[in-house]
Amino acid sequence: MPFEADLAHALDRTTDSLEPDLTTLLSGAVERGRSRRRRRSVGVIAGVGACAAIAAAGLAIPGALAGTRSAGSDIEPAALAMPRSAITDTQMIRALELTFPGGRFSQETGQSNNPSDPSGGYVANGELVVDDGHGAAMVGVSAVRLKLPLRDGDGLSCERTPARAAGDTCTLSELPSSASIPGGAVVMSEQNAAQHPARADTARRWTVTVTLKSTGAQLQLVQWNSTGGSGPDAPKPTRAAPPLPEQQAVAALTGATWAPILHAVG
Repeated sequence: MPFEADLAHALDRTTDSLEPDLTTLLSGAVERGRSRRRRRSVGVIAGVGACAAIAAAGLAIPGALAGTRSAGSDIEPAALAMPRSAITDTQMIRALELTFPGGRFSQETGQSNNPSDPSGGYVANGELVVDDGHGAAMVGVSAVRLKLPLRDGDGLSCERTPARAAGDTCTLSELPSSASIPGGAVVMSEQNAAQHPARADTARRWTVTVTLKSTGAQLQLVQWNSTGGSGPDAPKPTRAAPPLPEQQAVAALTGATWAPILHAVG
């Protein structure tokens, strides 16, 4: 199957190419067909907790098939737990649209999770290209649930083996317990160049992953300053920065729009 080949290729990438490699999976899906709201089995890869995009995108690999995925270290797999209830691809795409009010959207695709099917129901995701008037940008969100207790080896760490490429960054922080995030959360923020060595016209990807300590529910937002892609043929930047800066991205993922999805996951 074409997707299986894409997945295997993404998992094998452990060099200084895109550590969270959302692109490898997304580009293949886009090339094979851009039908609106097409159900996809891709899953955004992450580098923080589980996804810690659409591990591979920094967005653990959303072990859609095996319940495990690559963690931020590219060494230990991160175990995923079955989500509490179903989330549809349409819900994911709609939440993404609400995250960027006033934007114009295209290339919308998503994947539903399926709690009744342990072989492939762990991950829900959505991605699209948004134009907010400052340049088109590919964005994606994945929703998974990590098995408790959370461990550094699950990707909740900025340490990597091999080391991050020059210019790539990662920060780790925590959010205190509140009404919206009881028990608090771990936040990992990453910036990665689409190719190395990076040049002035190299596109970049920003990844923000929020993992709830109490349930293991995790959302990962991946944003490009281009229409997405990695390697020598990656699209050039369309803007200087992502649509949402880090603080706004964290606020969005822990706000009212994504609250129902976080609850459904964990």
